[in-house]
Amino acid sequence: MSLHDLPRPGAMDDPIDGVEVQARVFRRLVPFLIMCYFAAYLDRVNLSFAAATMNSDLKFSPAVYGWGAGIFFMSYALLETPSNYILHHIGARIWIARIMVTWGVVSAALAFVRDETGFYVLRFLLGAAEAGFMPGIILYLTYWFPQAQRGRILAAFLFAVPLATVIGAPLSGAVLSYAEGVGGMRGWRWLFIIEAAPAIVLGVVAWFYLTDRPQTADWLAPAERDWLTAQVAGETADADEPGVLQGLLPAMIAAMIAALQDRRALWLGVAYFGVVLALYGLGMWLPQIVDGYGPGPLVAGFVTALPFLCGAFAMLWWSRRSDRRGERVWHTALAACVAAAGLAAAGWAAAASPMGATAAICLAAIGVFATLPPFWALVTGSFDGARAALAIALINSIGNLAGFFGPWMVGWIKEASGGYGPALLALASGPLVCAALVVYLGPDSPAPVLNGRRD
Repeated sequence: MSLHDLPRPGAMDDPIDGVEVQARVFRRLVPFLIMCYFAAYLDRVNLSFAAATMNSDLKFSPAVYGWGAGIFFMSYALLETPSNYILHHIGARIWIARIMVTWGVVSAALAFVRDETGFYVLRFLLGAAEAGFMPGIILYLTYWFPQAQRGRILAAFLFAVPLATVIGAPLSGAVLSYAEGVGGMRGWRWLFIIEAAPAIVLGVVAWFYLTDRPQTADWLAPAERDWLTAQVAGETADADEPGVLQGLLPAMIAAMIAALQDRRALWLGVAYFGVVLALYGLGMWLPQIVDGYGPGPLVAGFVTALPFLCGAFAMLWWSRRSDRRGERVWHTALAACVAAAGLAAAGWAAAASPMGATAAICLAAIGVFATLPPFWALVTGSFDGARAALAIALINSIGNLAGFFGPWMVGWIKEASGGYGPALLALASGPLVCAALVVYLGPDSPAPVLNGRRD
């Protein structure tokens, strides 16, 4: 994806080549952030690839696995909003580095789990360590790119989600196959260790590589920094100087209470819950669904990657269309309806036709991933000022509660019914809720004025 085809947000006679400046910012930040989110999502879902052999070794039932897969999101959602508030006040460089190193260490520790209690505890700690990463990056991107360009910018960043499965699925299958027995350890244990290493390395790099704001970007000329700062002025929150922590806790509590009273943010959070229900309910169980067809771990990895590959290309195309038309609501709602239709079709075909179910899951993945960029562009266009940091985190927190309920619900329904079909049909309800709420809430609107001014 290139920024050179984007409309220039500045005046035509501006002496600064704004398109080139923003292309340079894109090249500097976005590929690195994609790698970071790739590592984050891979560590979040590698459990799904390890599950088949891990569950057998540790004698975990589907309900135990579903609970463990989902409990990550309880601590993750609980700490999202305070994490984003801290990032906003001390800077992305320090906070993103902290998040990545700690989650990498906890993820590697999953290699040594022995029982249900250890499994639950480490998954809960992993959610706590990673909390704030995704909304923090979304907030961080608003400091660097104007609203008119965010559909494609967010799609480029969110591209890491399907990419993590497109690459991670066959990679995980290879690790499970070829690392089995090395050093006397099962392949699934090696999987956690090997796939945690990139997060730790990238976290250290982030400390030195990231720049908190355009004003401090020494890799831009002074005039370019001033130009870029002016372009995003009024669309981003006024930041305290990085490192300012005095009075942070009382201010954070007051701001969180205010965010919880924002009805638009709350309803958008419920809408996001619907699409995340499908994303993780399907994603955390798909390797086991495919494994049930009996292709073997390596082939299963490639088959699992196919829906995510389809979703990745759909996401990029749909986000570009949303940006060109300057429209977010219907792009979000229509994609969510496609996701619901795909999940419903997969539910009906799950037992009778593996090929049909796979095709329907591909359609569902296309809808789910195409929903994400216009939805987040809608969110970032709905709030301004300091409220944006908290609204983004609150919406992500509510939505990611579905990361708990989705895997748990699939496990519970599968155990009760004996098949995945009813569970996939139940997941289809989530994107429909998302579509209905986004249409009900309507188009982008700025944050409300408080006390005569925007907060």
